[in-house]
Amino acid sequence: MERVSLEDVDASEATDGVHLALMAGHEEMNVQHFEIDPGASVDEHSHPHEQTGFIYEGELTFLTDDEEIVCGPGDSYAIPGDQPHGAVNRGEETVRGVDIFSPPRANPSWQEE
Repeated sequence: MERVSLEDVDASEATDGVHLALMAGHEEMNVQHFEIDPGASVDEHSHPHEQTGFIYEGELTFLTDDEEIVCGPGDSYAIPGDQPHGAVNRGEETVRGVDIFSPPRANPSWQEE
């Protein structure tokens, strides 16, 4: 069993105002914590991983296929692998949540060495 505390990992600033931290993971999935500052955004991108997540603070607007979906505290979401998507924090408070990726993201480009 692996235990990883948010206090024990260093977040990387993937892009201005978007802070990501890899947490526990194994062969089939891993967990990533995120914080997105007010006004910050994640550019449209895609990856082969299925991505599910949960927002526990703030409101995040997902942008996908000409659609906007707002997720707030207590909401979860699922993004199929290879689906182009982005996100923006249009609110006044930092968005905090967790993502789960399957298969796991190993050494993502935003992670500091």
